[in-house]
Amino acid sequence: MKVDVQTCQLRLKHEWTIASGTKVGGGSLTTDTIVVRLTDGTLTGLGEAAPTKRYNQPTDASLAFLKTVDGSKLSFDDIPGSMAYLNTLPGYHPAAKAAIDIALLDGAARKAGKAIYDLLGLGFSEGKHLTSYSIGIDTPAMIAKKTQEAEAYPVLKLKVGAPGDRENFKALRDAAPNKIVRIDGNEGWLTKEEALRNIEWFAQDKNVEYVEQPMPDKTPVKEMAWLKARSPLPIYGDESYHTAKDVELCAECFHGVNVKLVKTAGITGAYEALKAARKVGLKTMIGCMIESSILITAAAHLAELADNLDIDGNILIANDPFIGATSEGGMISFAKTPEKLGLRVCAR
Repeated sequence: MKVDVQTCQLRLKHEWTIASGTKVGGGSLTTDTIVVRLTDGTLTGLGEAAPTKRYNQPTDASLAFLKTVDGSKLSFDDIPGSMAYLNTLPGYHPAAKAAIDIALLDGAARKAGKAIYDLLGLGFSEGKHLTSYSIGIDTPAMIAKKTQEAEAYPVLKLKVGAPGDRENFKALRDAAPNKIVRIDGNEGWLTKEEALRNIEWFAQDKNVEYVEQPMPDKTPVKEMAWLKARSPLPIYGDESYHTAKDVELCAECFHGVNVKLVKTAGITGAYEALKAARKVGLKTMIGCMIESSILITAAAHLAELADNLDIDGNILIANDPFIGATSEGGMISFAKTPEKLGLRVCAR
């Protein structure tokens, strides 16, 4: 198997800031993603890594890891064995492993003459899966502008955890009075009392649906469980839920979990994380980072296992190099994809 690794620069439509003050691209309007192609001489599988420092995965470390991968140990016919080999390599690199896993599944599904969602036995229901559109922390004027630009999307997600949260929410509501809004704390509220006060304030709006990760993932379990018991809105764990092994802790602390392929090392791990969460009665959502259509489409193949979707990373960039699942009006669809097998993604 030949392993080809390339860095691709994505250009954001707007500066992207979250509660920690972290700005994608360090405050610039660009961020790097990594595209991986696996070729066995007959078939090519496509994958993507979207490394992030928040998960201790800087781009240079992911690139260095991918350069150590021995293609002779990978096979479209043995994905479990291939991933087991990756796990023998040193370091914590789930985003890089995700790129390999997705490329392996792309090749395997093409070889089987199926789309990945059929290879997994999930199928895909058209007209059912709606993604939210995310709005990062900004000034009220920019929040209003971003909300107006998102007019076609019926569900919004507002990043909070900064001093101007309430002013920003008002700006959003002035621009979109009745839309469903999801609140993403990104670990921004440091105590359970602060988190509860803020959640209670947002809950006064009848169209706020739920809150993601209100407190840091290192918050003691007792405090997160305290908040879960008192919250008037459902709480979803994101930074607290990486893989299926976190399911028992999250069942105690949250009503639902956010699964991202960069945390789970790809589609295989995300499938396991979603199934594990559903088994213990947790609601499920699939999220993303700033990504191209490779990773977004990979996530879309798992949509049947999700109650909610936030797979909008490709909508937030101006130069997506690939074509895959579409999201017109927020509705995720494979109806217009040029590819019919495997990942169902091709280069522009």
